[in-house]
Amino acid sequence: MVSDPFDTVESSGPIQLLVLAFPGSRFKGEILPQFDRLKQEGIVRILDMLLVRKDAAGNVLSATATDLDWEEATALGAYLGALTGYVEGGREGVDRGAIAGAAELADGHIFDDYDIFRVTRALPDDMTAALVLIEHTWAKPLLDAVSSADGVELMNEWVRPEAVLSIEPSFPQTFPQRD
Repeated sequence: MVSDPFDTVESSGPIQLLVLAFPGSRFKGEILPQFDRLKQEGIVRILDMLLVRKDAAGNVLSATATDLDWEEATALGAYLGALTGYVEGGREGVDRGAIAGAAELADGHIFDDYDIFRVTRALPDDMTAALVLIEHTWAKPLLDAVSSADGVELMNEWVRPEAVLSIEPSFPQTFPQRD
């Protein structure tokens, strides 16, 4: 039995999926240094990155990257799996979810061959796509403070700038009670 999967990793910052496309695949080396700067400043951590390039002839090249070592990946997998197990099966689903999550992330990657297949099918020739799963580590102390005050995160949604003036947040029918 897994001890307490909710304690397998320290708190997680908000996680964002960023999907980028690069028609013509003309890179000048300016993107990775910006990711490196953000990582060095403790602002973000790359949980997983998938890069798929389709050249003008339709040939495909893919690459993956992550900032997680094996221990971090399996601990994060156990934590996320425990959360999923809890949502799907209550307290009884936590252990099963933690084990499945740790196994799922044992290779250090969330994106898999099926994701590569889907991106490849969607990409036109002479284009590159990047899927980047980013943890916003800057927010971890804030979320820890919310938790210390017995607060609960109700919603965590990224809003595109053009949608800010038309935001209509959805709230739960009832607010959660602390155990």
